[in-house]
Amino acid sequence: MLNFQTCGESHGRALVGIITGLPAGVPVELAAIDSELRRRQQGYGRGGRMAIEQDQAELLSGVRHRLSLGSPISFMIANRDHSNWRDTMSAGECSVIESRQVTSPRPGHADLAGAIKYHHKDMRNVLERASARETAARVAAGAIFKQFLAIFNIYIYSQVTAIGAVSCSAREVTAQNLPQLQQELKASAVHCADREASLAMTAAIDAARREGESLGGCFEVGAIGVPPGLGSHVSWDTKLDAALAGLLMSIPAIKAVEIGEGVLNAQLSGSQVHDEIFHDPRHGLYRRTNRAGGLEGGITNGETVWARAYMKPIPTLYKPLNSVDTRLWQEKQAAVERSDICAVPAAAVVAEAMMAFGIARAFLEKFSGDHIEQVHVSYDSYRKYMKKVWQWEKI
Repeated sequence: MLNFQTCGESHGRALVGIITGLPAGVPVELAAIDSELRRRQQGYGRGGRMAIEQDQAELLSGVRHRLSLGSPISFMIANRDHSNWRDTMSAGECSVIESRQVTSPRPGHADLAGAIKYHHKDMRNVLERASARETAARVAAGAIFKQFLAIFNIYIYSQVTAIGAVSCSAREVTAQNLPQLQQELKASAVHCADREASLAMTAAIDAARREGESLGGCFEVGAIGVPPGLGSHVSWDTKLDAALAGLLMSIPAIKAVEIGEGVLNAQLSGSQVHDEIFHDPRHGLYRRTNRAGGLEGGITNGETVWARAYMKPIPTLYKPLNSVDTRLWQEKQAAVERSDICAVPAAAVVAEAMMAFGIARAFLEKFSGDHIEQVHVSYDSYRKYMKKVWQWEKI
């Protein structure tokens, strides 16, 4: 089964990722990985850390001559800021008096809960791993999953639809307009295709910065070209919508996920919600709407798979909230770590990585093979079967 794991602390020497289960023969371009890492570092409202780090991945194993070997793929992303934290983050004895201990947990962060669980007196042991810096390794892994999916004309996208109180409608995404949409999103400082809303979002971030506040928001993430039949209805743990929701919820600060128009659908009658099925002798079965987000009964139905994720404001505030110093058991303001004002655009890029992983894993569960050519054989056989009912040209 396709899987991946990340290792590393925010100010440690490096982040490390390990991918297992990717077939041999998949093209892996390092430039594409670094491009995704740059996308994650961009976005209006990012903090000073982005000026220090210039993330680049180093492939350590599992790739030779730009092709996967079928063995575990490992990579490393160096933390440039580690040189300023060498003693603090040393695996050995600290050679200086420790001045970066954290004993005043931030409300909304893993600091206190993690310290209680793992019996840490210094909450830096928690926040270093709970930091969203870890998501750089996810994005690098996601770039490899995207390269695998592209072989089968499956493409991942995201777009920001809200920051703070400023919101706009998502742009409809198709295989035909995706390149143009990606150019518009790239031109936006907040990864939003609505120019007027984009400007209002940057203004809201500026206001939050002046007030020592932080902002959350919402984004849409989806996969175009996903064939019908991924996932299953036969058991609760094989439902793909449940898996994708969990993957998106695993991103730091994401507190709610809806598949398709999940929230709105709960307020409407059935005739206004369910995507009617039509048939054309030339094109087979098709839908005119996609409120279900491309998933029915935990199975992809051939429409674009899409979801919305909602991100809370970052818990580090430059106007800190009340907390307790656990060394003295006295009320005190929460610790202040260098942080972003808003990271919604970056979180959307991370969500693309998690969506790519979820779709790629489900794809390989259905069309397995140790080499990419074996996957092609399985997939092409399914395409012949599905031609009876599905317009493959549209996906």
